[in-house]
Amino acid sequence: MKMRTGLLTAAVLVAGIAVGPSVLPAAASAPAASTAAPSPGPALEAAIAGLPRADATAALVRVGGREGVWHGSSGVHDLRTGRPADPAARFRAGSVTKVFTAAVALQLAQEGRLDLDRSARSYLPELIPASYAGVTVRQLLNHTHGIPAPGFPGTTVEEAYANRFQVHDPEDMVRSATSKKREFAPGERQHYLNIGYTVTGLLIERVTHDSYERQVARRVLGPLGLRNTYLPGSAARIAGPHNHGYQTMRLDDGTTGLRDVSVWRATDGWAAGDIISTTADLERFTDALFQGRVVRGPLLEEMFTLPEVTDFGTGEPAAYSVGLSMKVLGGREVWGKTGGRWGYNAAIASTRDGSRTLVYSVNSTDAKGEGMNRTAESIMVAAYGRP
Repeated sequence: MKMRTGLLTAAVLVAGIAVGPSVLPAAASAPAASTAAPSPGPALEAAIAGLPRADATAALVRVGGREGVWHGSSGVHDLRTGRPADPAARFRAGSVTKVFTAAVALQLAQEGRLDLDRSARSYLPELIPASYAGVTVRQLLNHTHGIPAPGFPGTTVEEAYANRFQVHDPEDMVRSATSKKREFAPGERQHYLNIGYTVTGLLIERVTHDSYERQVARRVLGPLGLRNTYLPGSAARIAGPHNHGYQTMRLDDGTTGLRDVSVWRATDGWAAGDIISTTADLERFTDALFQGRVVRGPLLEEMFTLPEVTDFGTGEPAAYSVGLSMKVLGGREVWGKTGGRWGYNAAIASTRDGSRTLVYSVNSTDAKGEGMNRTAESIMVAAYGRP
């Protein structure tokens, strides 16, 4: 199994992992915020007030665009000291990584180095078996490929925590997934899974003869000046200042409480979910993406085109495009991407015209749980309105 090392943009590694208390301390000081124009500031301030609480220990929010600017933070840096959350902190952004991966893939398509209509197997014949020969690059990117998820040890958060330092090789994950029966014929349904982006990361490496991490850094992070964003590779610690993440789980004494999960290898996510960033960097990335400065020309429309299929599990219309997803909020289309790692939830979002953008990081205690985190949902509704 290969050990993958990512590119770090910070030199300081924060050491240590502690077990958090099972009872939340009193709330920190009121949210710090500033408004530069009429905006949903009061609703956003209310959405993140009172942290820490049962569902979240901290929240960082940035709203931008022509309709107004609002920046706010609430909660604590960590439960042990109770000091205020750092608004410039780095955090695990989870599946927001997919937007970066999709952007690189679309850049390569624009250069003629990757063909969206060509089969993934034609690029990786030794890895993708004949049973998945019909899966195209576009289907990998819009979750219509039909490849099931790979097998991982354990099914509970406690088992995941016990295996948190395990290194997952992307080729091994692809072999595990493609050894199973397909969920549906390629292009027939949509099922949101990480595996399509794991394959895409390997495609990027194959056609560029370079690492996925270096390609993201060279094509996106460097040109946009995203100095606090990086791909961690096999590193388990978040480099530089960060607010601690906590997860509700069974503790060593048999009780249920909060455990500090800030130190955790994210190699199971890789090109689908391992990026670490800040709200300021993700806001800059969102602005550039929606303005056509990351993916240029007609290929940008791939990110705003939903496949005409139904969801594999619910029968509802497809909600995911190449890299992004769409939801109607407050009567208008909002495009973006959420992400979750244990102890962390994040999102980027924008109206298509960029009139209102949103980036948030929520140190959620129920990440990867059923449904959307309460604080994260309140932020989204405050920024755009209800579905």
